[in-house]
Amino acid sequence: MTPSREASLRSELIDTCNAMAEHGLTFGTSGNASVRLDEESLLITPTGLPYASLRPNDIVHLRFDGQFYGGQRPSSEWLFHRDIMRERHDVNAVVHTHSSFATTLACQGTSIPSFHYMVAVAGGDNIRCAPYALFGTQALSDQALEALDQRTACLLANHGQLALGKDLSAALKMAGEVETLSRMFWQSLQNGSPILLSVEEMAHVKKKFEYYGKQDAPLDDGLSQDK
Repeated sequence: MTPSREASLRSELIDTCNAMAEHGLTFGTSGNASVRLDEESLLITPTGLPYASLRPNDIVHLRFDGQFYGGQRPSSEWLFHRDIMRERHDVNAVVHTHSSFATTLACQGTSIPSFHYMVAVAGGDNIRCAPYALFGTQALSDQALEALDQRTACLLANHGQLALGKDLSAALKMAGEVETLSRMFWQSLQNGSPILLSVEEMAHVKKKFEYYGKQDAPLDDGLSQDK
């Protein structure tokens, strides 16, 4: 990792945190975020500092062995950031927020089922809610890793949400998707039980998501374009 690349990631991490606040995904000093630095370490937000005041030197360099460098201490939630990065080689960024609707469902211990096809954006036919464990503990990290098996998002009971991505932009977008789906699911529950899509229907959605938003996607929907 070159010094210029590390400096860029530090700035990007601060921008991501400020975007979390601007989009209403987090409030005050709640939540945290991290980005992979190399195969043995990551950059993570410090504990207790308002996002608006963060400077690049405040970002903490955390090794997977628990050693950290810089003038600040890492987020109290560093364990699940470290464990996710160490176990999930497809993940390069983690965003954790206490966004309102995701946290509302989490406080009921409620997973998000297949009430809408976009649930599949997190990798499966539901977004699981991990059982409660005290914040900042290995127990919470272990519960989160299990809930994230073959997923890129989960809820944390009585706590909030976790969103993963190949980079910070993708992780932030996933956190926004989870909050939107949480709001829609909560609203749908106000009128009874929503209709759920079947496992087979969600499997078709996941297959189609392989090309979702890509310009080179096969035209399997009857569309044509004149050149």
